[in-house]
Amino acid sequence: MPWILNLAYVALLLAVSPVLLYRRLVHGKYRGGWGEKIWGRLPERDGSRPCLWLHAVSVGEVLQLRPLMKLLTAQRPGWDFVITTTTRTGLDVAKKEFAQHTVCYCPLDFSWAVCNAISRLKPSAIVLVELELWPNLVLTASRLGIPLALINGRVSAKSFRGYLRIRPLVARLLRCFDLLAAQNREYADRLLALGAPSERLHLTGSIKFDGVQVDRSNPNTAELRHFFGLQSGEKVFIAGSTQAPEESFALDTWQSLRVEFPHLRLILVPRHKERFEEVAALVTSRGLTLQRRSKSAKTNGDVLLLDTLGELGACWGLADIAFVGGSLTQRGGQNMLEPAAYGAAVLFGPNTWNFRDIVEQLLARDAARVVRSAEALTATVREFLKHAVAAEELGGRAQAFVASQQGAAARTVDLLSELPVVAVPTMSKNRAA
Repeated sequence: MPWILNLAYVALLLAVSPVLLYRRLVHGKYRGGWGEKIWGRLPERDGSRPCLWLHAVSVGEVLQLRPLMKLLTAQRPGWDFVITTTTRTGLDVAKKEFAQHTVCYCPLDFSWAVCNAISRLKPSAIVLVELELWPNLVLTASRLGIPLALINGRVSAKSFRGYLRIRPLVARLLRCFDLLAAQNREYADRLLALGAPSERLHLTGSIKFDGVQVDRSNPNTAELRHFFGLQSGEKVFIAGSTQAPEESFALDTWQSLRVEFPHLRLILVPRHKERFEEVAALVTSRGLTLQRRSKSAKTNGDVLLLDTLGELGACWGLADIAFVGGSLTQRGGQNMLEPAAYGAAVLFGPNTWNFRDIVEQLLARDAARVVRSAEALTATVREFLKHAVAAEELGGRAQAFVASQQGAAARTVDLLSELPVVAVPTMSKNRAA
């Protein structure tokens, strides 16, 4: 199987190589980490201490590790921790969040890259966040007797339909895991239907609830408030994790309401750093002045742009009204827990299938609102501004919901503590079959 997979991966890589080359030349992406990705040249450990290898695909999964790592490092002071990620933005955030630990790219699922990475890291256990079923990685770790854990597991309806088509392979992979920790019963049932061993499957809740900040006076939020020069009495409307054309929708809303509500401020936070310049140009093309977070010198501006990585979580603490992007496009929505935890009046579009369970729970508690168009966004923001008490009550219900769901990180760490600590594998004696 490894070499069949290798051939398939090589064919796929060749097929997408023109796109990768274009994005590298035009957008500056995919320029680093190829030694780690293709050859598995991860940092080499001496193996004298136990090591936990945690893999988180991108920014969202990396941020989920914050409450987990706090508990794990306290529980295992003599351990090494390695955090790997797939994307450049994920790597940047991981290096910022976990500077005291080893952070690097995860190898692509070529058998030689996986074997080399394991040989260099010598992990005592491997933990995958959400659902990362890379066959060569999973099968090689299982053959070497390295404990495997899936935490904060989720299986979307779309992924479930896809995995059902290759159920025999998925079932084989799931049987390799010593621990499968699912966010809720729906995801657990899908894992069972795909062949997960019931005795290794546990419900923990979602770690996402534990990783959010609730205190608006925290130092990072306070520093952003100072940088942007926000004053007491101003109402802050944030459009965060946005994709085109959601920034235009937010600008339309703010421009149509600023005469009626002169103390309304707008902060734009694009989802991808590749679009920071594009969004800045969009603002100035309307004859508006701009204040950018990335500029060291503070300047006054009509519109505020958070064009840095890893600060959106703190920035949501400035919001009275929060629109969560990727939801008026076909992205499927972004994480709305952070603004909800701060008690902001949360809005999002109808396309939120990536967070369907959370959306359903928020809406069932009248703790968020759905806006189905740019016009509805403007109308709802106006409504919240005119009826501030009702908006605050909606935000309060959202904050109470988040608080009621916390505790998954502690439950997950308790389960991880039951994994056996294995001797460091020796790749020269154990080759991937």
